Amino acid sequence: MPEGPELHLASLYVNRMCDGLVFTGAVRKSEVSKSPEVPFTCEAYRITAASRGKEVKLTLTPIKGDNPKQRAKTGHADQPMDIVFRFGMSGYFRFTTEDEIPKHSHLRFYSKEKPCRVLSFVDTRRFGSWQPHGTWQPDRGPCIMFEYKSFRENVVSHLSDRAFDRPICEVLLNQKFFNGIGNYLRAEILFRLNIPPFVSARTVLEGLESEDSCESDECVKNEKSSAKTKVVKKEEEAAAADLLRLCHTVPLEVVNQGGKGYDPEKEDYSDFKAWLQCYYVDGMKSIRDHNGRTMWFKGDPGPMAPKDSKSPKAKKRTKKEDDHDYTQKKKVARGGSESTTKKKVGKQETKRVKKEKDAHPWEAGLEKRKNEKTRSGSTAQREKRQNAHRRTSSPAEMTAGSQRRSSRVTRQNSEKRR
Repeated sequence: MPEGPELHLASLYVNRMCDGLVFTGAVRKSEVSKSPEVPFTCEAYRITAASRGKEVKLTLTPIKGDNPKQRAKTGHADQPMDIVFRFGMSGYFRFTTEDEIPKHSHLRFYSKEKPCRVLSFVDTRRFGSWQPHGTWQPDRGPCIMFEYKSFRENVVSHLSDRAFDRPICEVLLNQKFFNGIGNYLRAEILFRLNIPPFVSARTVLEGLESEDSCESDECVKNEKSSAKTKVVKKEEEAAAADLLRLCHTVPLEVVNQGGKGYDPEKEDYSDFKAWLQCYYVDGMKSIRDHNGRTMWFKGDPGPMAPKDSKSPKAKKRTKKEDDHDYTQKKKVARGGSESTTKKKVGKQETKRVKKEKDAHPWEAGLEKRKNEKTRSGSTAQREKRQNAHRRTSSPAEMTAGSQRRSSRVTRQNSEKRR
């Protein structure tokens, strides 16, 4: 799921692609999307982007021409419009030619140039959304990356709230206080501080001050240099033993990778995977929290861990070479395979045995007698068929038998004449 760093990188991507570019016409929405239409049509406008936590805002600004009649065109916008996006599970922006628009493009902005190019909001799973004339959601707290001072003050001043009675790993996903933190960031932050994920959030955060002894600019400078290395130095870890500070600096490490983790053209996430120290890393443990989200950690989970929670099974994601060869796959799916058939037979046998075990004793005996009767009946029928087969003779035997019968009849007749 895209988190604060990914949405900020998305805004940088839009600004880079749309710099100096003029767009025109109406904003077009796909037919399958349930998000609202964007009532914006303009002869010429520009697009800029900004981010705040887990939200991205596109601003569509009309370009005012010299001709006042053109500005007064019916139905054409003459004022800027803000569209606020939330990416859901799989949202991102992509800039392509008109012929290369992605399949799951749900909102499109068309450039005025020829050939035309298109900025698309792509969302495969369709959990993302947008709001025309939108504003930053008031229920979300200050951005962890770019409103650091307000972010600290908001958390420290609300530690008495009931929200902080919950485990620290679950509170870190509360966007009212930690706007921009998501699943992989919480795992990395708690891992670096060696904090068990299921301890009381208030216990971890109490004692922290609203003002950080480390100046924000200095922290950013240190993170830019440390992001070039795979592992943060021990001296920097000791200096950053403040959870709120790491909520600010760790996301900036992802941003400072230069956008290599987001670029939809390259889809190269190797640097990001190398940066991860805990999330989906071999040797780490995982458990589902009280909200069903997977928490990655090392060591003891803590006293507030769910009692009946189990570690989710890792899904193997292997991309096959014939990923788009549907015809052969459909044939195999229809025809089935020997291994599949054997598995079905094995499952049926297992169910039968289990049914006999779970049955009441008299039911089990009745079932057993019924099975024996069925088996004995089938045996009797088999023997009857075998006997009938034995009585059936070959043509030579049938001829010899008829000759013997005719000779007996002749002897009997001759005896009667005497």
